[in-house]
Amino acid sequence: MPTDAIQYYDRYSGKVETEQVYGDGFLRWTYGNPLGLLALHVLVKRALFSRWYGWRMDRAASKARILPFIKTFKLNSGEFTEPPDSFSTFNEFFYRKLKPTARPIIGDQHVAVFPADGRHLGFQNISEMDGIFVKGQVFSLEALLRDSTLARKYQQGSMILSRLCPVDYHRFHFPVTGVPSTPQMINGPLFSVNPIALRQNIRIFTENKRAITRIESKEFGTVLMLEIGATCVGGFEFTFTADHPASKGAEKGYFKFGGSSTMLLFEPDRIQLDSDLLENSANRQELYARIGDRMGAAG
Repeated sequence: MPTDAIQYYDRYSGKVETEQVYGDGFLRWTYGNPLGLLALHVLVKRALFSRWYGWRMDRAASKARILPFIKTFKLNSGEFTEPPDSFSTFNEFFYRKLKPTARPIIGDQHVAVFPADGRHLGFQNISEMDGIFVKGQVFSLEALLRDSTLARKYQQGSMILSRLCPVDYHRFHFPVTGVPSTPQMINGPLFSVNPIALRQNIRIFTENKRAITRIESKEFGTVLMLEIGATCVGGFEFTFTADHPASKGAEKGYFKFGGSSTMLLFEPDRIQLDSDLLENSANRQELYARIGDRMGAAG
């Protein structure tokens, strides 16, 4: 096992697991080899590269990747709304839908749920963070939001980072019931959001292409939800209607091919995050949990 293997705590098994990284060799070369770093800045981080890769995943020939991918990563095709052979391209399979019974949503309106399947980090008070993936490594809220007033409002609030791997279900959902705004788009490059890259440069979150939506919630106040693009993400698409009420667990949109992240920001004292999320995050270890499962409760 590599010394920098990515490990996370699985809420369901109660064990620390080692992540099976899709494209591990390319990722380590890109962020750990001098030639790879050159390629990163000349080509890989640029939108053109991700559009090219997304185009490949939209080609009919990409269909041949689907069954080997399901087998290699042990995906449960019984959760899919459509059978694997019904997808005409790998991208169609990648942003597949799941049966509602596969991801039940906790109904209590005072409970917030994870917005996506993935590996999560949670911090009760952003101003007290002493590091995210590496001790002492944090990023600026003002740089993230491009709004100094908004950054001050959330500086002592709570933050949840949700990292989706290529093997995960790639639709994202509302964590609370509320009225969402039109997403504000911020353009930027497309660095990887894998911990291998983030350990070197946590400011990737404040540089990558991203969208910010405000969710006005009776129970949780104004919640900010961000979608953050990454290398080989062909794009993210929204499927909700702005300025109309959205139920907790309702679909908000989906990512096209690639690993991606969502981020949630809560105002101070509006949520108490769950203990297993906080304990693992304090040790800079992600918690694996699925969309619809409890993340915390209204403060």
